[in-house]
Amino acid sequence: MNNIKSVEELSIIIQQLKKANKKVVFTNGCFDILHAGHVDYLIKAKNAGDVLVVALNTDASVKRIKGENRPVVPENQRAFIMANLKPVDYVTFFDEETPHNVIAKLIPNVLIKGADWNLDNIVGKDIVEENGGEVKTIEFVTNQSTSQIIEKILETYKD
Repeated sequence: MNNIKSVEELSIIIQQLKKANKKVVFTNGCFDILHAGHVDYLIKAKNAGDVLVVALNTDASVKRIKGENRPVVPENQRAFIMANLKPVDYVTFFDEETPHNVIAKLIPNVLIKGADWNLDNIVGKDIVEENGGEVKTIEFVTNQSTSQIIEKILETYKD
């Protein structure tokens, strides 16, 4: 099963899932170098509903947000990895700096971000809540980030 879908394909799928009374959870991110913190986050996001949709930043979007040397892992590989993780049901992409347009098209039941986000600043909150959904944050339990991993690699292999 190919669970990497365009936003348009996913919109139709989500409408069908909602008709079947499935709770659709949405989250997004770069997910550049996957680590235990990402996996823990995805497991918790999946537990908030029945179907987990992950929107990945395209390579161009990651580059604009994170800088010229990112992403380390290209989008097609990031999508393949993400699509094959147990908690993830569907993967899509967005090229903008925020997933606002994707959220507006998909209208998930639950929107999830990390607890480093203030609830009031979560992009798409207005759309989800106006449509009867909820917005939640998830605490991070591991002190990991892709940036920390990159720094450690650079420190280890400099000179």
